[in-house]
Amino acid sequence: MTNTAPPFDLCGPLPTGTTVLEASAGTGKTYTIAGLAARYLAEGMASIDEMMMVTFGRAATAELRDVVRERLVGSALALADRATARSSSDALLRYLARGTDDEVAVRQHRLATAVANFDAATIATTHGFCHQMLAGLGIAADVDQDATFSEATGDLVRDVVTDLYVADHGGPATTAPSLPFSMASQVGEAAVADRAARLEPTDADPHSQAGTRVAFAERVRSEVARRKRSMRLMDYDDLLLHLRDALSDHETGEDACARIRTRYQIVLVDEFQDTDPVQWEILERTFHGHRTLVLIGDPKQAIYAFRGADVVTYLLATESADSESTLGTNWRSDRSLVDALRRVMGNVALGDPRILVHEVEGAEPHRTLLNAPNGAPLRIRVVPRSAFGLATTAKITVPQARPFVAADVAADIVRLLSSEAQVVARGVARPIQPADVAVIVQRNEDGRTVRDAVAALDVPVVLLATSSVFLSTAARDWLTLLNALEQPHRPGLTRTAALTDFLGWSAEQLATADEDTLDGLSARLRGWAEVLADRGVAALLEIVVATCGLVERVLARDDGERDLTDLRHIGEALHEAATEDHGGVAFLVEWLQHRMVEATEDVQEERSRRLDSDAKAVQILTVHRSKGLEYPVVYAPFLWDRYVPTTPDPLRLHDDTGARLLDVGGADGPG
Repeated sequence: MTNTAPPFDLCGPLPTGTTVLEASAGTGKTYTIAGLAARYLAEGMASIDEMMMVTFGRAATAELRDVVRERLVGSALALADRATARSSSDALLRYLARGTDDEVAVRQHRLATAVANFDAATIATTHGFCHQMLAGLGIAADVDQDATFSEATGDLVRDVVTDLYVADHGGPATTAPSLPFSMASQVGEAAVADRAARLEPTDADPHSQAGTRVAFAERVRSEVARRKRSMRLMDYDDLLLHLRDALSDHETGEDACARIRTRYQIVLVDEFQDTDPVQWEILERTFHGHRTLVLIGDPKQAIYAFRGADVVTYLLATESADSESTLGTNWRSDRSLVDALRRVMGNVALGDPRILVHEVEGAEPHRTLLNAPNGAPLRIRVVPRSAFGLATTAKITVPQARPFVAADVAADIVRLLSSEAQVVARGVARPIQPADVAVIVQRNEDGRTVRDAVAALDVPVVLLATSSVFLSTAARDWLTLLNALEQPHRPGLTRTAALTDFLGWSAEQLATADEDTLDGLSARLRGWAEVLADRGVAALLEIVVATCGLVERVLARDDGERDLTDLRHIGEALHEAATEDHGGVAFLVEWLQHRMVEATEDVQEERSRRLDSDAKAVQILTVHRSKGLEYPVVYAPFLWDRYVPTTPDPLRLHDDTGARLLDVGGADGPG
């Protein structure tokens, strides 16, 4: 995206070919998508069943569906009264109402028809779209139509890693394993999570550390794929890869692409910065150069790299697009704040020369906050060395700075709330309240520090933690244990359970355990399975605590109190679920898997780890949780504090063509 990309006008020429719309925060992205849908439909470019809208998550899909339908309904109703529509404050309605009465009547009829047939609209996640297309292609996609779809296959991957590792190192120990179990887990799980990436180094000596890592990662990939085929199991990534392969097949691929193109004339992709390379390959191969493809996103907001998203994909798509535009007006923030941020960040490259902070105009001329102790729209606070009694050349350490900054934020919030400050909402000024204030942090740990500092000054405060307890290590350990209790005859499951906090074995213990020890492990798990079946989850946890030193072992490590709390939290939830539904171990496995999947979609906020839910309190939340939310006053006190490893392992790279590489070779790899 060049810095000269023109601003996009919703009432200008409709995008054709492949168009990239860069939409900075607050510039009306969803409004624009809904407006484009209304225009394409009203102007006869497509019918509702010939249009597809794709976004990243299920919650976003539901929101987009609601917004688009509301726009279509509102536009159809408004155009029924042509005179009123022509004088509307809505620029898009005025545009659609131009021309003769007959022309407007045709547009109105098209929109009304779209509303009546709205259930035929394809508004889905990328994975949902892939699932639909594979089902439609049928035998052409060479997919097992009777396969079981699972959103959570992490337990299978961990099972494979453990089985392969034990097979390699399970004999009598003469020397320490060349590949520690922790590193084997990292490279194996990374290879499966990013299975479209090429493993590097490809030319490593098989007997070297790098060669051992690459070979193990390849074996994990291969064995996971083999077991999934034998179990007739598929996950999200399988959907993507199957559809990509079907569309790129030398003999049948073009026919498959043509069949999909026949169905869709217009494709709008929301949150495109969070698209991964396989998703883009599917969209590019199917629609680029053949249909209208509009890609809407903001590389500055790319936050899902941990799920496989790749901002380089966005940049490559931009380079191949027929046109580029920006949404140039911020409708969310005060103009004075937009101007101040532009002065600080204007034309700054963010990690890549192609990712720039483009100029955006603020639409709101009036201030949201009045009579504050400091009236500046943007404040940058500095921690002086003198606050720690340090010389001018001495360095402030991060452990020193974090609590100081938290205390400073708390004191500043108290000054603001104790002042005559007012918040203007919908043109009416009212006294500022704690809930008007948000503190954005990078880590939950920093959020807890700020929460404690604010609470110490008697200000109501709530921490909205990003991660659900169902995404914690405790949840994975519980799922591993339950799988082993359901099938204690499976050595792979029992050995994996040994590595959880419940049993606390080390990889070395597992690798050197003799048959008698492993038989004892299986017997213990069979006994626990009987306790679970006869007396329930609470009794099981009581037995584990009493016989395995769980509490002492977990509390002996850093942040052990949180881990122990999470283990108990999950145990209580499992106990309640089993009591309510009278379910056994198989039910609990399925229940917990479902909760973990829900947590990844962030659709059950009531289960998030938070100590309070007071809506009248100062809100502390992470960057991920804050996306799309609005507050009159926002503090961002830890922007300076972010750990970026100098040598991440495994390391994700791109070659000169933009293809993704996964360097699992450690110090001997190409990274």
